[in-house]
Amino acid sequence: MNIVVDAFGGDNAPLAVLEGSARAVKELGVDVTLTGDENKIKRCADENGISLDSISIIHTESVIDIHEEPTEIMKSRNDCSMAVGLKAVAEGNGDAFVSAGSTGALVVGATMITKRIKGIKRPALAPILPTAKGHMILLDGGANVDCRPEMLAQFGIMGSVYMNRVMGVASPKVGLINVGAEDTKGRELDKAAYALLKDAPVDFYGNLEGRDMPTGVCDVAVSDGFTGNIALKLYEGMGLYFAGEIKSMLTGSLAGKIAALLIMKQVKAFKKKMDYTEVGGGVMLGISRPVIKAHGSSNGKAFFNAIRQAKLCVEGDIVGEISRNIAK
Repeated sequence: MNIVVDAFGGDNAPLAVLEGSARAVKELGVDVTLTGDENKIKRCADENGISLDSISIIHTESVIDIHEEPTEIMKSRNDCSMAVGLKAVAEGNGDAFVSAGSTGALVVGATMITKRIKGIKRPALAPILPTAKGHMILLDGGANVDCRPEMLAQFGIMGSVYMNRVMGVASPKVGLINVGAEDTKGRELDKAAYALLKDAPVDFYGNLEGRDMPTGVCDVAVSDGFTGNIALKLYEGMGLYFAGEIKSMLTGSLAGKIAALLIMKQVKAFKKKMDYTEVGGGVMLGISRPVIKAHGSSNGKAFFNAIRQAKLCVEGDIVGEISRNIAK
């Protein structure tokens, strides 16, 4: 299996990309193809003692910046490391693609270059979030601000397939984010989407209120990209807030430090569960090849797990299973 990785996407590229890729080759048994400036990649690897065994390079000097218009990936930046990587996967020279670069550019590039799965209205950006019972996938996380009911129904199907095939959940429960539990709640969009999800090939939970998301009552949370992105950012912000409060409690006094020693094992387990680098990234569902959007500040560990995530998507035949379920 060959995973194509954008070597110059993210704040810590190319070093973090190289660290994660070399580890993936060693521990996951995959081949990795990096896209980007070959000289810079080889120099970075040499300076940091990183082996390039089973790692090939497709040379390109251009990089799309996060401040550029996303559509430039199809225009002035059509030769950037992200675009070249997507083309390689689209042409069958790779099984999946990973990038920590511009989210907007990746959405545009994946849609226009790698193309959507037949029948999919819009691809969805789907981050993985921790819950009291494990993890939950949220879609859409921001790729589609305005949605139609049938798009939300497709999001539910795609999220269910991912949680089953990649996360190992036997019968994922799909919830529709709304302002109340009753099926009469919400906008016309939500009411229509509710009716479609009831008949979709998923285990539909019903409406999901925001306060219930962290409890783990659902494995898949469905919404339009506007609502989903707000929920995602609030989720992230509260996580940082609680982490700061817990740290203050456990380090702010002698009693706190003693307590910290007694519960250190539990603290470390909680920290690991909340650590985004353990997951890898958000998956872009609805694209004809697995595409993983790693966090912009990803380190080597995060890139390793993003590649692992891509490998699981390929092994779980995510694209094929989504196609089959959409056809129903």
